[in-house]
Amino acid sequence: MSEDDKHYLGHRQRLRARFMEAGGEALADYELMELVLFRAIPRRDVKPLAKALIKKFGSFSEALTARPERLRETGELSEAAIAEFKLIEAAARRLGQEQLRKRPVMSSFKDVIDYCRAAMAYAERESFRVLFLDKRNGLIADEVQAVGTVDHTPVYPREIVRRALELGASALILAHNHPSGDPTPSSADIRMTGEIVNVANMMGIAVHDHLIVGRNGHASFKGLKLL
Repeated sequence: MSEDDKHYLGHRQRLRARFMEAGGEALADYELMELVLFRAIPRRDVKPLAKALIKKFGSFSEALTARPERLRETGELSEAAIAEFKLIEAAARRLGQEQLRKRPVMSSFKDVIDYCRAAMAYAERESFRVLFLDKRNGLIADEVQAVGTVDHTPVYPREIVRRALELGASALILAHNHPSGDPTPSSADIRMTGEIVNVANMMGIAVHDHLIVGRNGHASFKGLKLL
């Protein structure tokens, strides 16, 4: 074994040990990225690549959630590494969804915000999702209704309400992301939310909130008294 091999193997062992002892909060973004890359790239010093990915995409979360085609553009990530990224992203979403299912959604609203941020805040295109709730505000389903461009998503209020009726939902939480990072509602967001509320009310379905998430935070229509 070469001296270089001994060096990066020792580094990997030390970084894993620090992660297990202190948790992810004690590690920098690039160090978490190294841990992800270890499995997919077994015999290479991946610290320079980890730092390059953080620099290119902006953060650990943004790199992890980047579309596969953008990850391929780096020219340094194998399909195995990209699959590892997507697996971790899917696992994070599944864990967040399971947390929501454990108790009434409206009594754990921080979990809703955390879940929506994890699922959408770093996406490069705008998407619109709906959390369908039962009479006890338990989560029935979480569905992406539409995916659009960097600043627009086509949303059809009657289709959303039709789906709510199919699922037997009594209430909705609307959520979409702003890829710009700024979660401030636009006039189009406000108008579209009003249309959904009007159609839902006619069918006896409540709209509890509309969340907009972005890299720089989130906005709640209910908190802003827009709902």
